[in-house]
Amino acid sequence: MRLTSAKPSLVLVTGAGSGIGRATAQEFAKGGAFVLVTDLDHETAEQTVAMIRGRGGRAQGYILDVTSPSQWEDLAAIVIREHGVVDVLVNNAGLVVGGRFLDYTPADWDKQLGVNLLGVVHGCRVFGQQMVDRGEGGHIVNIASAAAFTPTPVMSAYSVSKAGVKMLSECLRLELGPHGIGVSAICPGVINTNIGINGVMVGVDDELAQRSRDFQLRVQEFTSRLPIQPMSPRLVARAAVRATRHDLAVVPVRTEAWLGYAMMRISPGLNRIATSAFTVERAQKIGDRLLGSRKSAARAPAAQAQVRELDEVAG
Repeated sequence: MRLTSAKPSLVLVTGAGSGIGRATAQEFAKGGAFVLVTDLDHETAEQTVAMIRGRGGRAQGYILDVTSPSQWEDLAAIVIREHGVVDVLVNNAGLVVGGRFLDYTPADWDKQLGVNLLGVVHGCRVFGQQMVDRGEGGHIVNIASAAAFTPTPVMSAYSVSKAGVKMLSECLRLELGPHGIGVSAICPGVINTNIGINGVMVGVDDELAQRSRDFQLRVQEFTSRLPIQPMSPRLVARAAVRATRHDLAVVPVRTEAWLGYAMMRISPGLNRIATSAFTVERAQKIGDRLLGSRKSAARAPAAQAQVRELDEVAG
């Protein structure tokens, strides 16, 4: 760990149109950085820019599909021409594809790894090269997940993608370190974002998947009204700034992430046992019971009406 005295003046954040990316862009802007806000959705990127500017910060928005190497190349050329070399790159854009491994198709794997892993690879390559060529150091922050070291039976593709991000970060830390470039992997636990709501569940009943999204929305609404927000994206944003400041290698965020990280190092077997109960089959059964009871309750008034009608006819 090394303390970096200079504050970054130019920061680029991917997937900054919402959630962790937006909070991270705002946190760096609050520290005085000019933030380049990138997202696949131009409208949400501009909303983040407006929020930063509304608080006296400086920002500019760009559209970026992180799965496209050519778009990364084009953006890097624009950034160095209009702004110079970024001091900090934050690879945050991500999505989740959950479900049973045997239900995944090759397209599901391409989608998951294309965004979460290769999107990070492309960003590190083009902007890492600019940092090396400048010769003044820099920092790369990759948003991984506690799933990188906490296996579960319900989202193997997502876990593989995030484990790849963590390992990539540690490899690049060794390779780019001699150039004065730090690399950090941030590994959040459960955070209040839309990644689960917008995610894809393969091999799961559509109605159950929608119930899950509705439940996540209710949890978001409830936690947003609490005086202390224990799942706020700002926790990850502050961790990203702290990792840059202190050149930290791996930074778990929230208690469950730290616990998983510790158990992975101390007792990997116990770590697997702890999450083995969280299966798609068990979730499906619980969901079927809940849906079944609700459907039965919904049918009850109609059934009672039919009985009354038969009684009247019989009478």
